[in-house]
Amino acid sequence: METLNRKSGLVGYVVSLSVIALIAYFSYAAIQGPSGLVSLFKYQAQESRLESELADLQLERLAAKNRTRRMSDRFLDLDLLDEQARKVMGYARGDEIIIQ
Repeated sequence: METLNRKSGLVGYVVSLSVIALIAYFSYAAIQGPSGLVSLFKYQAQESRLESELADLQLERLAAKNRTRRMSDRFLDLDLLDEQARKVMGYARGDEIIIQ
């Protein structure tokens, strides 16, 4: 009878230890695993950084599109034309101060 109690005590101990090990493994995987909380926070930070970068690029694209439209044949912006001509030819007006 005593050996039976010892066996059942040992089996209970092994089962308890196995359950604790499984809980620890799944807890670790839920936090540190490829789909865990740490990865989730990294992906969320990357997403917000990329969204901010996208917004900046969209503004830059709109500015370039506007500048291109202003230099097209259908639209003549005299200020932009003057700026580009002076930049390309190296000219300046008499009342301007040139800083290099």
